[in-house]
Amino acid sequence: MAKIPDTLADEDVVLLADIASTGIAASETANLQLGDVVAVFAQGPIGLCATAGARLKGASLVIGVDSDPVRLRMAKQMGADEVIDRSSKDPVKEILRITGGRGVDVAIEALGIQETFESALRAVKPGGKLSSLGVYSGKLEIPLDAFGAGIADIQILTTLCPGGKERMRRLMELVASRRLNLKPLLTNDYRLDQIQEAYEVFGNRKGGVLKVAIRPHAST
Repeated sequence: MAKIPDTLADEDVVLLADIASTGIAASETANLQLGDVVAVFAQGPIGLCATAGARLKGASLVIGVDSDPVRLRMAKQMGADEVIDRSSKDPVKEILRITGGRGVDVAIEALGIQETFESALRAVKPGGKLSSLGVYSGKLEIPLDAFGAGIADIQILTTLCPGGKERMRRLMELVASRRLNLKPLLTNDYRLDQIQEAYEVFGNRKGGVLKVAIRPHAST
């Protein structure tokens, strides 16, 4: 258990134990270096935290990829320098254009489907890293050309949500020092007796919902 300081509200820290810890860990697992160029594929809550994590770790350029305009706007708020709407542009071509044909040092995959995994792999430069947060179902294929036939020195890394008291203390310090603000991700607020409605809104991604806060009683 990790004690929440009196100076922090529940809304400040409720996402730290899972969503934020996982997203930020993508850059830690990839050992992101100062000045690295990073692309984050998918800007759901975990992807948005991965975007924030890349900025915290010292990336010089963070590119967010998604098709939802609400999530692309939030990506800019969470630290993305550039955003790409994959519904209207080829994200790999755009990333190569932005990086002068080099590709990124680290690509973070935060959705867990073949399409985003493959795009992330194709966006990584030789010697770069693909840091995967996705939970994949079914068969995941690695195209040999994107992998440089195995000799492009590309690393594929996966991350499980880091936990523990010390991990939570460090993340809460980031919030307390105002280096990390997760409250904008809590877009909807419901009482416990409204939980069925909350699940419907969240499950169908209504009204630009990102994360839903459930309270035992009405907020004051």
